[in-house]
Amino acid sequence: MPRQTTPFARFEWMIAWRYLRARRAEGGVSVMTWISLIGITLAVFALIATLSVRSGFRAEFVDTILGANAHVTIYAESTNPNSTGRTGPIAEFDALADRITTVPGVTRAAPLIKGQVMANSRERNAGVQVFGIRPEDLATIRRVADPDTARGDIARFPEGIALGSGVARELGAGLGDRIKLINPNGARTAFGTTPRINAYEVVYIFTAGRFDIDKVRVYLPFTEAQTYFDRDGLADEIEVMVDDPEKVTNMTASLLQAGGEGTLLWTWRDASGGFLRALDVEDNVMFVIMAVLVLIAAMNIVSGLIMLVKNKGRDIGILRTIGLTEGAVLRVFFICGAFTGLIGTILGVILGCLFAIYIDPLFSFVNYVAGGGVWDPSIRGIYALPAKLQLGDVLSAVALSLGLSFIVTIFPARRAARMNPVEALRYE
Repeated sequence: MPRQTTPFARFEWMIAWRYLRARRAEGGVSVMTWISLIGITLAVFALIATLSVRSGFRAEFVDTILGANAHVTIYAESTNPNSTGRTGPIAEFDALADRITTVPGVTRAAPLIKGQVMANSRERNAGVQVFGIRPEDLATIRRVADPDTARGDIARFPEGIALGSGVARELGAGLGDRIKLINPNGARTAFGTTPRINAYEVVYIFTAGRFDIDKVRVYLPFTEAQTYFDRDGLADEIEVMVDDPEKVTNMTASLLQAGGEGTLLWTWRDASGGFLRALDVEDNVMFVIMAVLVLIAAMNIVSGLIMLVKNKGRDIGILRTIGLTEGAVLRVFFICGAFTGLIGTILGVILGCLFAIYIDPLFSFVNYVAGGGVWDPSIRGIYALPAKLQLGDVLSAVALSLGLSFIVTIFPARRAARMNPVEALRYE
């Protein structure tokens, strides 16, 4: 009877290591081993790189939404039967804002005036969206009031106008320049509606990080916006910021109760929910595709092991004859395949993490080699390719790679273990 040995004993590792190092002339498959190793490395690297870019893109997209837009927008239902819209102006906006602020989790509630007009500077024009806001409320908008990305003095906002960097670039306007805002729905006279044209000094230029925001958004002091848009004593909406925007859905009932009858809500998830759902679907599809890529790379291990088993048939017969059990032989060849998957996974993790950490210089190099224009912010909405390395993504990639490598290794290892030593040595 063959003597039972301790699983994964030292001699099993020694035999497996000898087989992995063996040259083809000695009956080894070192070339196939290297191919398997490189395949697993590249597959894991691609998986981690994809997951990190996916996480970074989602985080950057959500951050620009939450950092430059209201988490919840509150409207008043229109009471005018002749109105073409469902919402109407808010008369008691300060009282409504105070009630909203008392809701647990709300950090700020500010009245806003909104309107779309034409901006003009010298001979250049651009359609812009004007936000009338109080200076103290503008200073709390994180992406707008960021001194690292903005130019000018936000403290001078009551004296002029704040432009998005895209608007300033479109108009060719800089700090200290005066731009005109042209409102076609201006003053009503006996002879019809006269466009209202006001000129303002550019005192602040911000970059929110979203191309579609920076290209159209303009901030005007609240009282000036009331006059400009004929909203004396009125506001169009209430902009609400909360502590935890991800849980804003749980606060809707409290906000509606605080707002009172005729209150309408529109959360950031309502505004961007379709895009976020599309991102979720894309994330799942990409993970499945990359998982298939890892599986294909892992199948190289099977090919290498099958060739190794075929070449080492004589050795297997001798080992079985001198007393090795089927389990010992299985573990020897399992170590061969698993070791290749383990080393490939480690190298892939290292390369994937380095890619996520140094994505900015790498992307700059690619952009330089391609002659620029690789990333179009007008299409993708943000200005650069982001990457966010998360422990969960790395662990999922490691688990997938090792799991597939270990599983596919079992089948050729079992074939080696079940080889009949008599048949293996018959022609030797």
